[in-house]
Amino acid sequence: MKHYLVVANRTLSSGQLLAEVRRRMGEGPCDFYVVVPASHPVATWTWEEAQDRAAARHRLALALIDLRLEGARVDGEVSDVRPRVAIADVLRVRPVDHVIVATRPAGESRWLKHDLPAWVHDTLGLPVTLVVAERRAMAG
Repeated sequence: MKHYLVVANRTLSSGQLLAEVRRRMGEGPCDFYVVVPASHPVATWTWEEAQDRAAARHRLALALIDLRLEGARVDGEVSDVRPRVAIADVLRVRPVDHVIVATRPAGESRWLKHDLPAWVHDTLGLPVTLVVAERRAMAG
């Protein structure tokens, strides 16, 4: 069985991510673990961590329902605001064969600005798939 780590936040509900999960399920037995870095909205100057974590928990709960309805074996958690720390935390306790990073388009994505997919591949030595969500598919 192949173990996938999905890293996403506001892109959890995107059709592009769902299509990628379906594709991976079609390749053979697999499971997914979703980690949601509880980051604050890019366009805001102020934020409250508790609100960000609550919003991330809500997005995760809805995504888990959607993915399970598709037949995916999936679980997940809300984690550190820093995606690199969130990923490293999961890798300490779970087997992962491949990482799927779902993010906003270039120019909007802090994760792409900091080249998160390359860091996963180069530093952690894991294969990584980048899924870019369309703007209209993302939760605020």
